[in-house]
Amino acid sequence: MPPLLAFLRKDLELTRDRWKSALGLLRSHAKIDDSLYEELESRLIAADVGVAASASLIAALRKAQRDKRLEDAAALEAELKGALTAMLAPLERSLPAATPSPWVILLAGVNGAGKTTTIAKLTHLFQSQGKSVLLAAGDTFRAAAREQLAEWGRRHHVSVVSQEKADSAAVIFDGIQSARAKKIDVVLADTAGRLPTQLHLMEEIRKVKRVMAKADPAAPHETWLVIDANTGQNAVRQVAAFDEALGLTGLVVTKLDGTAKGGAVAAIAREHPVPILFVGIGEKAADLRPFEAAGFVEALFA
Repeated sequence: MPPLLAFLRKDLELTRDRWKSALGLLRSHAKIDDSLYEELESRLIAADVGVAASASLIAALRKAQRDKRLEDAAALEAELKGALTAMLAPLERSLPAATPSPWVILLAGVNGAGKTTTIAKLTHLFQSQGKSVLLAAGDTFRAAAREQLAEWGRRHHVSVVSQEKADSAAVIFDGIQSARAKKIDVVLADTAGRLPTQLHLMEEIRKVKRVMAKADPAAPHETWLVIDANTGQNAVRQVAAFDEALGLTGLVVTKLDGTAKGGAVAAIAREHPVPILFVGIGEKAADLRPFEAAGFVEALFA
């Protein structure tokens, strides 16, 4: 059993419920005709796959039917599974085996996406690989965010650079400098939650990235957007906006265990493909896994 499949089999239950509607149609329909395709496309859209991705999947099924001369609607299930896996496969990305020191990762996202919890999970992950970690509390808007990050720092025994009422860029700049002086392997830089429509805050995070380059010309080496899976189709708009502002190198999709909208990853793959590095399920430090297209799809069809 693939690792991600074992991780997701029970936790994608809500999303899988929506997929059951589409799969049930294929399993109960006797013959393949236009009405089947139209109803299947509607059910895929209802499963948060998105209009463009749903149309692409239906086109793949029609082609498979023609090429393989399929007549039984149930035979389309395997084709749908293969087409979805092929759509999601380009989103897979492994972390580099060799990284600079310090390796600086900037994390962004909207309010409530789970950035701070994700930082804690990433800290656990990197420590398990034998790497030292420093946290830069760049969310200077919320005292609670700084306090939460400080608590995670205490739990994981890592340094946290934080300043009350300081400029976010200055805090992260200091964090990079501190990590270099202490020969720390990884810097995880938190930022305040912001909506893509808050133009002044989007400009601020662009400034954060520019200032980071003054501490290290190559920084940030990674820029990751943390997305709450509950946002569904809005996730595509978030990815597009933050990618335009920052040049994203990866996504972390959180809270998959509590949503029926996990199908939105297909919309991301079709409309604005940025690699999904990790998926998060649950609050435990170990509840973070690398994204695997085959495991994710297998869990949906289980």
